[in-house]
Amino acid sequence: MATSLPPGLLVAPDPDAPGLTARVDATDQDGAPIALDVVEERPLTIYLNAREVVTAMTVRDHPRWLALGFLANQGMLRPSDRVTGTDYDDELGVVVVRTAQVTDHEAKLARATRTSGCAVGTVFGDMMDGVADVVLPRLDVRLSDLRALSSAIARTPSLYLSAGAVHGTCLCRGPEPLAYFEDVGRHNAVDKLAGWMRVTGTDPSDKTLFTTGRLTSEMVIKCALMGIPALVSRSGFTAWGVRIARDVGLTVVGRLKGSRFQCVAGADRLVRDVP
Repeated sequence: MATSLPPGLLVAPDPDAPGLTARVDATDQDGAPIALDVVEERPLTIYLNAREVVTAMTVRDHPRWLALGFLANQGMLRPSDRVTGTDYDDELGVVVVRTAQVTDHEAKLARATRTSGCAVGTVFGDMMDGVADVVLPRLDVRLSDLRALSSAIARTPSLYLSAGAVHGTCLCRGPEPLAYFEDVGRHNAVDKLAGWMRVTGTDPSDKTLFTTGRLTSEMVIKCALMGIPALVSRSGFTAWGVRIARDVGLTVVGRLKGSRFQCVAGADRLVRDVP
C-alpha cells in the first residue's frame, strides 16, 4: 500500500513498490535507445483448504485480498463461511484460504468454464444461479459525481500512468474514490476489491464501481453479487452484460470520457445536475 495516499482514498496503487515493474531496453519511433518500466506479471495459485482452485497471472500486490475476492465472487466462499486463515508464500506464489468448515467447491470446480476475461477469467454456473436472487438497492447517480470521479481517478498515481498494461477498479461513494486496485486482468482488480470489502466489512449499498475494463457479463455479475448498485466504465459493453444489468436493476454507464457517456441500464436513476 502506498505510504502517502491521495485524499479520501483508503487504498491506492503504489507504482513505486518493489517487484511490480521491471526495466527493459527498447527503441523509440526514431530508432533511439530508451529504457521503459513495464509491469511484472507473475503466477499466483489459489487454494481453498487443501484443494487447488486456479492459477492466475497477477502483479501480486494484494494476493490475500485477491484470493478471498476470487473465491467469494465465484460463489465458492459464502458470506457465512468463517475464514480461519489466509496464508501467502511469495517465493512459491501460493495463497491458501482456510475455512472452519468444509466447502462445496469441488462440485463447483467440475462445472468451471472459461470466459472472455483477461488473465484466466473463470466463471462458474453458480454465479448465474446466484444473480437471479439479487435485489440491488436504488442508488441515484449524479452526473457531477461521474465527472468528478473520472477526473480524480485519472490524476491518482498508478501503475497505469507509470507503466501501462493494467486495468483499474475503484470503489467510490458519490464523488469520492475510496479504494483503488489495479492488475493485468480486470477481473483480478475486481476480486481484490471484493476481498478488501469482505475483510473490512464495507457496506456496498451506497457505492459505485468504477472500472477501466469492458463491461462483460461476468463483470456485471460480479458487481451485482457484491451488492454494488452502480457500475461505470471508460470502456464499452456486451449485450449479455446489458441484459443481466437490466434484470437485476444495476445502473450501467460506459464509454465515459469527460462529460460524454452512454447509459444502457438504469437511466431513470441518473440525476442530471450539470449540463
